[in-house]
Amino acid sequence: MSGQKFSRRGMLRAGGAALLATGAAGALTVGKASAAVPASKRFDLSKPSYDVFRKVMLDERHHAMQGMAFDTANRRMFIAQVRDGSSGDDLCVNRLDESGKITGTMHLDNAGHGVSIGVEPKGSDSFVWVECDSDAGDDSGRGTALARFKFVDGEAPSGVKKFFTGSDTITCATDPVNSRILVRRKESGGMTYRLYDFSSMDIENGTFTDELAKITQPKLGDGSVTFQGYAVFGSYLYTLDGDGHADAADINSFVTATDLNTGKVVQRSLTKAGKSLIFREPEGMAITRTSGGEVRLCFGFASRTSVGNINRYANVFHKNVLV
Repeated sequence: MSGQKFSRRGMLRAGGAALLATGAAGALTVGKASAAVPASKRFDLSKPSYDVFRKVMLDERHHAMQGMAFDTANRRMFIAQVRDGSSGDDLCVNRLDESGKITGTMHLDNAGHGVSIGVEPKGSDSFVWVECDSDAGDDSGRGTALARFKFVDGEAPSGVKKFFTGSDTITCATDPVNSRILVRRKESGGMTYRLYDFSSMDIENGTFTDELAKITQPKLGDGSVTFQGYAVFGSYLYTLDGDGHADAADINSFVTATDLNTGKVVQRSLTKAGKSLIFREPEGMAITRTSGGEVRLCFGFASRTSVGNINRYANVFHKNVLV
């Protein structure tokens, strides 16, 4: 499958490894905030995690899962990953059913890094939101805009609309329950999150007219954590950080909840979900709502069958207790 040429260097790309967080801190860390998001319940991160699926082989067998998102209206899941044999900023977007079976793929060139993606349902169609116009042609490349296009199995992106052009290190996450999109990008040297309703989207001009929240990323952990993904539900931001490891005793994966109205970290919890996985590495977060109406905070881990095995598997877990 070929990529579509529409970026500054001629193509849309994306991919892989974790980003380093811009800061660190404990549970009372506060970032700058400007917001008026209707208050919502939040997930209790101390509660147990449950399997969504384990050991799914994605289309690109040799690369870890990255960002993920759910189209709850059409019961679909999307997972991004670096393409095998790419220079490091090419992306494959996998479409899966709820059991983890791949039902389609799209290849994108020159997109960026793939840490987080979004999806917007329109009738029976799913529109993918992903960074584009990478600022480098290798694994260091980061997106400089967001691209929106309809997912069509086996085809290159068409009818692409771009938002937030000229950005630095931009990604997004979507809230399928409240029909919102959270945009993360570097501003004035630090990572900033801005929340928008999809109802305020101006597709033709590539803009949003109603900003619900703006916060700077609060510090996480000890200041040197590896940032691995984020999600948004209601008035809370959720982040995932940690490293891959061969020894279960080395688990350092944390989930953190931040109030979008105050910029304050309200809970940070170590997660040992999937602790038996071999070379378990945290990768990606997303919100979903089941057909029965249960809202879930999902987060992923890449794994292998042995430390030296080149194949990578996708594993997804969830938390479901709201307080």
